[in-house]
Amino acid sequence: MKRILITGGAGFLGSHLCDRFVKEGYHVMAMDNLITGDLRNIEHLFKLPNFEFYQHDVSKFIHVPGELHYILHFASPASPIDYLKIPIQTLKVGSLGIHNCLGLARVKNARVLIASTSEVYGDPQVHPQTEDYWGHVNPVGPRGVYDEAKRFQEAMTMAYHTYHGLETRIVRIFNTYGPRMRLNDGRVLPAFIGQALRGEDLTIFGDGSQTRSFCYVDDLVEGIYRLLLSDYPNPVNIGNPSEITIKEFAEEIIKLTGTDQKVVYKDLPKDDPKQRQPDITKAKEILGWEPKVDRAEGLKKTYEYFKNLPQERWFEEAKHREF
Repeated sequence: MKRILITGGAGFLGSHLCDRFVKEGYHVMAMDNLITGDLRNIEHLFKLPNFEFYQHDVSKFIHVPGELHYILHFASPASPIDYLKIPIQTLKVGSLGIHNCLGLARVKNARVLIASTSEVYGDPQVHPQTEDYWGHVNPVGPRGVYDEAKRFQEAMTMAYHTYHGLETRIVRIFNTYGPRMRLNDGRVLPAFIGQALRGEDLTIFGDGSQTRSFCYVDDLVEGIYRLLLSDYPNPVNIGNPSEITIKEFAEEIIKLTGTDQKVVYKDLPKDDPKQRQPDITKAKEILGWEPKVDRAEGLKKTYEYFKNLPQERWFEEAKHREF
């Protein structure tokens, strides 16, 4: 049985990856310090013999006994509320954390896949974004702690690949959504749905003309799975190229939820990207991958998940966590 370590395993994406690799017959070891992760995302796996959980901060030394074949490094705050509130931890998990994962992989002769992000492109001047675009990033702006952590992570990973011959994979993840996201975590989709469920007005930052491209989590997990098992070491965009403005997206959420909330506008945060759309040519050619779930279907599934949560969680999740 192949053994895989998934850091950030109690988070939104990490927990879905745990599900997929358990289903594929792997022995899965999830690691998370639970700063932003939630054990409720993986509690259904605890009874399984091929699943383990370790509460640990990957910014500190990592030890995993026995054989290890794969490492997925998904430990990182991913929402603006989190990484603006814990900037040092965000930088550490993208530097010390990846160094520890790569060092462990070298000792175990394991393959590593790291979760990078479309944020490495910053506020892009090229549209759609291709993997050979170097980005337009403000390293000292408020978003720099996240953007530069991911850029450094890519550089460190590629250094281990070229210098030590380590098997590495890099996925650049574009906006992803689905069950287990935290309501009002600063990302647009759960923020809108959370506001709709609580009967609040929907908040748009800026004039709503900025664009995003939303990929359903099952499609993303399939792309990551294929990339891990491929022989391609360079970055690959995984996302849905169906682009929409934030204003249009708010209108879709209002229609989906059957609410009559107004839309209110606030100032656009500094360095917020104006456009986001992945060029997925490489994913199609190298992995034979493209998204299958259209936005209407994915939004319906996501809304049903949130609507069926206990109502106290609609409000619990709206509170900013203290760090």
